[in-house]
Formats: sequence, structure tokens, C-alpha cells
Amino acid sequence: MRTYVNPCSHVFLLVGGAQSFVNPFQHRNVVTGQRADHKSCSNPSLDAKERCRSSSTLSVLKDLTDEETTNGLNDDGSLIAATTVEDLESEALESSSKSSTSETVVLATDDQFVKSLPEKRSYRAIKLPNKLTVLLASDPTTDVESASVHVRAGHFDDPHNRAGLAHFHEHMLFLGTEKYPKEEEYEDYLGRHGGMSNAYTDMEDTNYYFNVSPLDHGKDGSGTDAANGEEGGNVEGGVSSALSGALDRFAQFFIAPLFDQSMLERELRAVNSEYLNGRTADNWRNFQLLKHGASHDHPFSKFGCGNYNTLTDGGDASLKEKEGEDSVDFGGGTSPRDDLIEFWTDKYHAGNLRLCVVGRAGLDELQSTVEEAFGPVRPPPPGFVANGVVDQIDAGLLKLPEEAGSHARDEDDNFIFQTEHSTYTPNVAFGPEQLGVLREVVPLMESRTLKIFSAVPPLDDPVLRTSRPFRVLSHLVGHESPGSLHHLLTEEGWINSLASGTGISTSDFCLTNIAITLTTKGMRERDQVLAKTWQWFALIKDAVMNDPHGVIEQYHNELKTITETSFKYREMGDPTDFCSAAADKLFDYEPEKILLGSAEVGDYDVEVARAFLARMTPANSLVVVTGPELGEEAIEESDVSAKDAEWQTEERYGAKYRQIRVPDSLGEEWDHPTEIDPRLRLPGLNEFIPDDLSLRCDDPQHQSDLDPDFDYRKEHPKLLVDTPKLRMWHKMDRTFRVPKTSIRLQLSSPNIYRSPRSITLNRIFSNVLSDDLNSYVYDASVAGCNYHVSCTPSAYRLSVGGYSEKLPHLLDVVTSRIASLIEEMKEGDEAHPALVDTFQKAKENLLRQTKNYIFESPYETGSYNLRMLLETPVWHINDYMSEMEGSGAEEEPLTMKECAEVAEQSLFGRTKANSLCIGNIDEKGSQEVADVISNHFLKKRPLIDDEIPRFRSLKMPNKEEAKKIFGAATDVSEVPVVIEGVAHSESEENNAVELLMQTASSYELGYEGLAIQEVIGSMAYNSAFNQLRTKEQLGYIVSAFVKKSMGNGNAFCVLVQSSNTLPPALEERCLRWVEQFRREMEDMPPERFAMEAAAVRANLLEKDIKLAEEVSSAWGEILMTVPHSEHFKNPVFDRVEKFADVLKLDGDEESGVSSIKSAEDLKERVLEFYDRYFLSPERRAVSSRVYNRKAKDLYDENVGKPGVISSYGDARKLKQHLASLPTAPYW
Repeated sequence: MRTYVNPCSHVFLLVGGAQSFVNPFQHRNVVTGQRADHKSCSNPSLDAKERCRSSSTLSVLKDLTDEETTNGLNDDGSLIAATTVEDLESEALESSSKSSTSETVVLATDDQFVKSLPEKRSYRAIKLPNKLTVLLASDPTTDVESASVHVRAGHFDDPHNRAGLAHFHEHMLFLGTEKYPKEEEYEDYLGRHGGMSNAYTDMEDTNYYFNVSPLDHGKDGSGTDAANGEEGGNVEGGVSSALSGALDRFAQFFIAPLFDQSMLERELRAVNSEYLNGRTADNWRNFQLLKHGASHDHPFSKFGCGNYNTLTDGGDASLKEKEGEDSVDFGGGTSPRDDLIEFWTDKYHAGNLRLCVVGRAGLDELQSTVEEAFGPVRPPPPGFVANGVVDQIDAGLLKLPEEAGSHARDEDDNFIFQTEHSTYTPNVAFGPEQLGVLREVVPLMESRTLKIFSAVPPLDDPVLRTSRPFRVLSHLVGHESPGSLHHLLTEEGWINSLASGTGISTSDFCLTNIAITLTTKGMRERDQVLAKTWQWFALIKDAVMNDPHGVIEQYHNELKTITETSFKYREMGDPTDFCSAAADKLFDYEPEKILLGSAEVGDYDVEVARAFLARMTPANSLVVVTGPELGEEAIEESDVSAKDAEWQTEERYGAKYRQIRVPDSLGEEWDHPTEIDPRLRLPGLNEFIPDDLSLRCDDPQHQSDLDPDFDYRKEHPKLLVDTPKLRMWHKMDRTFRVPKTSIRLQLSSPNIYRSPRSITLNRIFSNVLSDDLNSYVYDASVAGCNYHVSCTPSAYRLSVGGYSEKLPHLLDVVTSRIASLIEEMKEGDEAHPALVDTFQKAKENLLRQTKNYIFESPYETGSYNLRMLLETPVWHINDYMSEMEGSGAEEEPLTMKECAEVAEQSLFGRTKANSLCIGNIDEKGSQEVADVISNHFLKKRPLIDDEIPRFRSLKMPNKEEAKKIFGAATDVSEVPVVIEGVAHSESEENNAVELLMQTASSYELGYEGLAIQEVIGSMAYNSAFNQLRTKEQLGYIVSAFVKKSMGNGNAFCVLVQSSNTLPPALEERCLRWVEQFRREMEDMPPERFAMEAAAVRANLLEKDIKLAEEVSSAWGEILMTVPHSEHFKNPVFDRVEKFADVLKLDGDEESGVSSIKSAEDLKERVLEFYDRYFLSPERRAVSSRVYNRKAKDLYDENVGKPGVISSYGDARKLKQHLASLPTAPYW
């Protein structure tokens, strides 16, 4: 999982330079080995490596900064020019020239890299003369070129008087460099070339990355960079102009950034807005509370995000600029510019950076381009050692496991881990004073968790990285088979989930984390939950301590086999993700092992395992209990309670907490339990590990029809089964050549969404099934097979995937258990009391999730309110809650038997099935899958086409239609319909507006209209972001995007979430931007439109690079046909190619695909489209406003006004006046 995304659900909000301080507490499963591929995937801000911190470098530069600058001004009072930073750079080059070599050094050639079988890229690792380490990856077939720079500096390096400086510094690098001073130049360039960029700031790291489509504008007549002062084209077979231009702009971040004084104030407010967004999120509050509880002498305790006050050293964001003055007031504080420059000069030199580039060109061409772009980056100061494992081993600061002294012990015979407490010595983040503590926290949302954090050495310590004892421990702690802790606690109805992984990982300490989500019953019984958890620990410890070559070593070898197999068949990943992760890994892995990473596992080392496990004690742990009812009398009776402590409030995010030290007697009982529950037992070995990894496409009967010159990605799935009950498509993989198969099944039923009660019961059953199946198929998931059953409004969906050999058995287990589970539930409460607990837990969880939905961010609430108006049929969230609680639920409670009956009707009643088998499976195997599906599910006569569920989009009214609906005297102003709501959380400080302008149905727009709409969406984002976020500083979350709704509806939306501006004013600014963007497009040359079209087309035509992507693409096309009649039932697997052909501006009159033949045609059509749907009097616009609680009075004033929708009742009334858009497909 990526860690650069901020805590919002829409990825589109992050592209285009919306840099973010990374979102905390995204849990990582250590067993899978994902840690190495995505360094921060457990806890973005929480997963840095062990490094020796270099002292402040280049003191001469610091002296220059102190002497020549005062509050960002030169001696004559003018703003410091970019040359100030350049002068510092030149001084650095001169001072370090003696340590630089004159030629690039090759560190590893392609044949030295350890690769998986599907890996097709060529690699080379080099070190430039300035000491910058670079990984080059050549992929002639890639449709995405990318680069990333990883900096070994993060918010741990913030000055004490500038909390958040590293994060703020990351923002500022995007706002202009000496060579490219225009602040939006970088993002605009990437946008014109089908790309995007982003960055994240971690505790000890910062990562920057971008991608582009490998375009050479001007080569095919689709536009020319020369029109924008750029040199188009390139040498045939060389580096694309898109990549070379992007690298040149990107490199300037690390050569000569401006840190423009005029941009400081607004970017300070952007960071402050980002901070305010996090104040109402429990994950941010809990993360900062964990930091607050650490030793304040250790940098882990720092406030990493920062806000206006901390970044200005005491400034007040509520104070505006003073009238008539040139300089910014900084709210009474001071300018951070000097500190930005010092931070950059100290941390951003070649020795402290790592670069990774993926491109189509050959390795020699890529190397030459990188040398030119990044050669001017300052070299490190003499004697600098990067804080990475590789450099520290080379410098003799760390020892490899096989070296003498790697297993050293201290005078008390305690095992010495080399990196533990080494970076910030003598300061320790979590020592005896911070551990052995029980903390209770009251969350904003309804959530109940129990977490145990244990302080251990960094997991990247050379000794631990080889034998990986925590991988086995995490595997056992989180195991879900019968006899496990998870199974016992679930059986008691105490927990919803249990996971084990890394909570915090830094360069000199790590916190392991057992995260348990509790039921309400579990919260009351948390004494027992904790007792059983420590008993499970004791059971594992006993096996480690007393059986040196027994079952634990077998588990280790089993996981080693799984990991090796997984790596052997690991497919190439997304180039952007790869670059971001690889640039980070260059600090800690030898270049030739970059791809292997954590998949390299050594032998079991019992000595290391015992030393590591010895740290997992109550005295060395922090227990955190979270729940909304903490403090209530009934809960206070627990032995595990901090009821005698006073409630406190953490200052940055406002988390409410109290804590006590764990009593010695309780800690002793946990550490050495007098008895262990007899139901607990260590799991058996995994029977799902595959043995047969052969490929069906290599079978003799399939080799005869193999065409070695054909690109089998172009081969579409074939309709294998076509009956009234089931349609199944099949494709045997010949492209990716991995021994894996994916099976997808959809069972369409009109019974699922028949009523709020029906969909609620079906969702509960889906949760019961998932809970129940865990014990059956957990081993399969560990071994690389997986399943998923979900309930959508129109269908149940089942997917099974993984290694082909074990898949038929897994499919049979899952489908058989669905039927038997329904029968057991129908037998009633008395026959299956354990199932009753599972049912009640599932119902409780669904109610909690539904309630928590209303606490979502204001922009998400606004989007939900729009959907309630746009689509039909829909049930409102209140309808679901009324089925689970309240007077209606008391009169007609949901029962387990009713749940089973409703699920049976939806799954085994009259349905229509669509399925896909794709991967390492032949027609015979697919036919066997079809038989399983038919035998288990398809025993009733099928649905007819008119019974298949269909959802529609409604046509929003224009001004005249709104006056007819609401009354002639209605003041519809510029927006015919306004939806208003209020944020549910009392602490919510943000307002939001989503301005939606409806275009037409997909059928009415057709290929051309949809293509034009996509071009507008592509062009609009950067403009909206630059104007509304960067310049006007309305809020941190800003976006402009194309929106699809059910039933083929289309719209263009502008979204802003703001803590400083009320919704009506936000709406007005969005409307003004819509007008401004029209003028911007009018001023653009036609070539710019051609470039945008080429970028959109390139994105559409990106090839699938792994089997899972091909499965997703094919399955998506199949699902698009399900709601339609028999006239449109065949998937158009080349739909995207046809869509992209509309934007091929080649002047080919015979193509017949599109009437758009030139850049001039395209510009004209775009402006016509824009005027018709977004600026004309016939515009069909809706504004969804959400007020924070402080502004509720403004909401109340508008309740009942014509044209203002203030409740779902109002929306239902309006919907009766609205017609539906055509649902026919456009293809």
C-alpha cells in the first residue's frame, strides 16, 4: 500500500502536487514481506530505517546563510534571489571537489541483479561523480515512465523552534526553481505529458516522485513542444522528450530551489489547513498521542505535520497581512525561509539522496540523461556516511551477521543489537518510564481497540534482517486457524479482528503492534482479552525457549518457502510505485538485491529469536485501550482500567486520554500466566503451499497453436459457456506466465436491494460468512491463495485467486460453506449458539460502520448527499440505521434465521450468473469451474432480462425548470439546486462545497463527447488546484474532475474543503474559476489541446503489466454489460482502444472513428462542449454545501427556502419531478 496518500478516500485529490505529510497507522503484515517493497506501508510516517545521523553538514554554508540573510531579505531590503541558494551550492561544490571522481561508476550490471521469472526490465546501478547513487531500469514496453528521489531526512530533523519544517520544505520545493521559476511549471509540464507527481514526508525520510507517458510531442503531428518554447522529439530509440524534460525540471529541486519569499505565507496556510483536516481524524490523534507519550528528548516526540504557529515560531494564522506593506507579517512570528535554506543545504546533497528512474530508453541513454540532469547536484561533505545500512556496513559502522562480533553480548549477557538506540544516543524514545503503561483513549468515531506496543530493536538491524524472527512471531500471533488466539477471541464474540505487525519503525527503535478491534462485549471483557493474549505469547515463548530446533524452525522454513515462491513469480509492478520504493531501498540494500529485498530470508537463528522475544514483556510494552464508553461506570469495573487517573488532552490534535502504570502484580500474571487456556494451541503446518507450479500454456496440446510473434494481451477472453443461467468467459494466460489463476463470479439478484431491510440483512450475512470462513481458509491466504465475497446492491460477487494447483479446492470449500452456513443459520439460535454470537457481532459492526459514516469529512458528506439526489433507486443511511436500532428495530428485530432466508433467496433463488476464468487454467479446468458454480448456485430458473437490477441517473433541472418546480419567484441565482448539510462532528472545523455540472448520459455523449469530457477533466485539475488552493488558499483539499454516476450519468465537478471560508463563498469562488478556466482555454494554442489529448490517449492505452490488471480490465468490461438487454450483452473488450482512437489526431479521413481530425478541431469542440454544459443558461448545476458545526445557524436560515434541499425528504420530493437519463450503452 502506498503511504503518500493523505487521509482522504479520493486518490484524485492528491495528484498534481498535492503533497502530504504521510497518513499514520496503515497497518502492515510482516509475514507477506511487503515491508521491503513499500517501506512505509505499515505506518507512513512510522517506518524509517536505522541510520547514524550525520552532524550538521557544510558549516561554511550555515555561516554564509547567517551572515547574508535576515528574515529572507538582502542588505538592501530586497527579497533574496535564487542565486543565494546557488551561491551556497557553488561553495559546496568547491569545498568537496577533492572527494569527487570524474567519471560515473557502475555499481551493478543487469546480469548481477537477482530477478523474478516474470521480470523483463533491464537494470543498472551507478554512482555519479557527485556521489549520487542511481538505479536505472529500462523497459522498452512500458507505457509509464517514472522517477523518484528519496531523501534520508524527515521531521525528526526539524529544528526545535520550527516543528513541521521538513514537511513545509517538501511543499516549497514544488513552487519554483531558478531554472524554472514559474510555480506551476513542473505540474503543468507533467500534465501535458499525461503525468502526475506527489511527495510524502516521513519521520526520517522524504520521498518525491513523478510519472509521465513516454510522449514525444511533435513527432506524429499531434502537437509540438516548440509551441511552448520546448524542444520536441528525440533521437529514435532514445529517451522520450517527456521523460528528459521531466527529469530536468525534477532535478532542479535538488540543485537550485527558490524558496520564494512571496509564496511562504500561502503555503504556510496550506500546511495549516492540512493540519486542521487531521484534527478530526482518530488516526492522526492517536499517532500524535503516541509521540506525546515518548521521551521528549527523542525526536520521535516531535510534531511532524506542523502548523502556522509552529512554522512561524509563534505566529497566529488568524492575523492577516498588514495593509500597504510589502513583507508578510507571519502572524507576529518570524519567516521560516532562513531555516528552509539551511535545511536544504544540510540535508539535500548527493550523499543523502537516492534516485531511481524507469524509462523506455536503453540503459546507456538513461544514464546519459541522468548524468546531465542530476550531475550538478552538490556532492556530500568530506567524510559523510549516509544513514543507510549499505553505507554504514561499508564504513565499518555495522557488522554483517556472519562477521565476528555480530552476536555480541553485554556484561549482563544481554544480546546486543547494533542499531538499537544508536542514532540518537543517549536519548531513548521508549524506555522504562514510557513503558509498562496502560493508556485509555476516547475516540471521535465509534471504535473499540486494544493495542499492545512492544519496544524492540529496529527490524532492519543486520542480524534481524537475515533471520527475521519477528516474521514468525507475527505469523503466529495473527494466525486465524482453530486453536489460535484469533479463533478463541472470535468464538467468544470479543473481537472483530486481530492483526500483528510493525506499528513504528525508526532508525534506532521499533514498536511492534498487536492491534485488536473489540466488540462491545469485548470491551466489557477486555481483562479476559488481555489475559488470553499474554497466554498466547507465553505459549509461543515456550516453544522458542525450550524447543530450539522444533516447530518454530519449521514455521520459519515454511514462511521462507512461501516467500521464495512469491518472489520467484512476482510480476513487475507499477513503475511509479517501483521507483518510490526502490529509491528508498537503495539506502539499505545492495543494488543487485534491490528487487529481492525482504524476500531474502536466512536460516533460523534461535539465539537471535530468543533475544528478540525476550523484549515482548508487559514491562517493555504500552497497552492502549480505545473506546467511546471509557469513563462510564459499567466499564470502570474492569481490572484493566485507568479509572484512578485524571483525564488529559493532547495539545496538538486534542486526543482525550488517561493512563496509569500497569500494577506489578498484573504485569507478573501477564508475563508468567499460572494457566493457559486449553483451547489455545499452536497451528499445524500449512497444507496449501503449492507443489505443482507448471504452466498450462506449456502443456504439449497448447504449444502447437502458440504464435511466438503475437502479443497475447490483444487476445480477448472467449465466451465458453452461454446458457440462460450462466455466461462464462475464459482466457488462458500466455503473456505473464505465472502459475496463478483468477476466478470471478457475479450472481445478479433483484432481492438484494429490494428494501433497506433486505440489503442490510445481506450485508450482515456477507460479514458472517467472512468471519466464518477465516478458520477454513486462513492457511490458503498465507500460502498465496485468496477469496473474497461481497454484497453489492445488484449482486453477490465471489472472487477466488492465487496459485492454480490449490484453487479448485479453495473454490469448493468456499462455495460449499456458503450453502451449509445458511442451513445452520436457518436452524435457529438454540441449535447454533456460537453462530448467534457471530451474527450479533456482524450486526453490531455494520451498525457501527454505518454510524461512523456520518463522521466522514465534510467533502465526503457533500458527495454522498449529491448521490442521494442524482441516483435512483437509493436507500438513505438513516433507513439502514432504523433497521438496526430504534423503535422500529425493537418491534421487528433482525434475526439470524431471517438473515439466512434473505441471503438464500439472493444467492440460491432466481439469479443470473456471469463468470470469468483467466490465468493458468485451460478450457477443461474452466468448464469444471462452471460445473461447480452450476451445481452450487444455479438450481432455479434464471432471471429474465427485465428482472435484472438497474440503477438510473436523474436529469438535474436547469434554471427555468427549477423555477417551474420551486416557484417562479425562486432565486436560483447561478445554481438551480443547492443541497445543504451540517457536519456531524462537534469538533469539525471544515466546510465543503462540491459544485456539480451535469453533462449528459454516456449514450447521448457517445465516444466523442466522452473523450472531450475527459480532455477537459485532464486540463482542469491543475488550473483549479493552482487557483483555488495555491493562490486563493481556500483549503488544502481542492479538485476538479469528471464524475460518473450509476445509470451512465456524467458530470464535471469542482470540490473544495476549507477551514477558513463558508460554503456560499466557496461556491462563488468555484463558479468564478469555471469562468476563468474558459478564458484560459481560449488563450491556449491548439497544440496545447493536442498535447492534452495525446496524454489522455496515452493513459487510456496503458498496457496491463500484470495478470491481476488484465483480470480487472476484462471483468470490468463483462460487468458493464450485465444491466443491459440481450442487444448489448456482449462485452466490448476493445472499448478503451476505440475510445482512445477518438483522440488520435492524424487527419485520417478514412478512419471513421471521429470527426475530430486536427488540433484546431479539438479546441473548437472542447470550447463548444464547455460553453454548452458549463456556461450556458441551460446549465444543469447542483451545489452540495456542508457547514461546520459553528456555522449551523447559516444552515438553519436556509431550511425551507425554495431551491434549497435541506434533508433527504426534500430530495425525495424534488426527485419526483425529474426524468431519468437514457441507460443505453454508448458503444
